[in-house]
Amino acid sequence: MKKLIVFVLAGCLANLASAGEQKKDVSERLQLASEVLSQMTSAPDKGIPEEVLENAKCIAVVPHLIKGGFIFGGKHGRGVATCRTEEGWSAPAFISVGGGSAGLQIGVEGVDLIMLIMNHKGMEQLLSSKFQISGEGSAAAGPVGRHASAGTDWKMETEILTYSRSKGVFAGLTLEGAVVQQDVDSTRSVYGNDVSFQSVLRGKVTTPDVAMTFMKAVSEVAHKAKMQEARENSTK
Repeated sequence: MKKLIVFVLAGCLANLASAGEQKKDVSERLQLASEVLSQMTSAPDKGIPEEVLENAKCIAVVPHLIKGGFIFGGKHGRGVATCRTEEGWSAPAFISVGGGSAGLQIGVEGVDLIMLIMNHKGMEQLLSSKFQISGEGSAAAGPVGRHASAGTDWKMETEILTYSRSKGVFAGLTLEGAVVQQDVDSTRSVYGNDVSFQSVLRGKVTTPDVAMTFMKAVSEVAHKAKMQEARENSTK
C-alpha cells in the first residue's frame, strides 16, 4: 500500500513539474513572438508594409524556427497566432510548424517567421487546426519596404504571405509542404482541456495574463499600420 501511495505521489509531482516547464516554455515563446513581431514590422525600408498588415485577417509568429539537416532538410518550430474579430484581435492560439523537403542541406539555422493570413479561405485553413502549405493552403513571400509595390499580387489569391529573418536580415524561406497545426500541449497548458482551437481564434476566449505582452505588441503594430495607411490615403 505504501509503495502504491509513493508511486502515485511521484506521478503527481512529475506531472506538476511537466506542467510548470510547459507554462515556462509558453511564456518565453510569447515574449519572443512579441519581440519578433515588433522588430520585423518596424525594420527601416525592409519591414512589412503597413497596407499589408492592415489587410491581414490573422497574424502568426514563429520565433526561432529551426530549419536544416543533412541530406533531408526539415523545418520545425512553435509559435502563436491571432485573428481579427468584431471586438478586436483574438486571444493567441498556439501552433506548430513542421515539414521536410528533400535536398542537400547541411547545418541548422534559426529563422524568425511571420505568416500573414490574407483572406477568408486562408483563415478557414488556419481554423481547421491542421493544413499543409501549398497543399490545402497557398503561400508566397510577402513584399517588404514601407509600401507594398503596386506591381505585386499580394491582394490577389495568395492565402498566406510569409516573412522570415535570419541573423537579423530578411531572408527567403520556402515553406513548401510544411504543415501548420494546433500545438495541443501548449493550448491545454494555457486554456485547459475544454477550450477549442477554433473558439480561441474566433475571439470567444478571454486573453490570459501570460499573453498580454504579445497582444499589446499585436495591437500596437496593427494601430500603427492603420494610422499610417489613413495618413497616406488622406494625401492622395
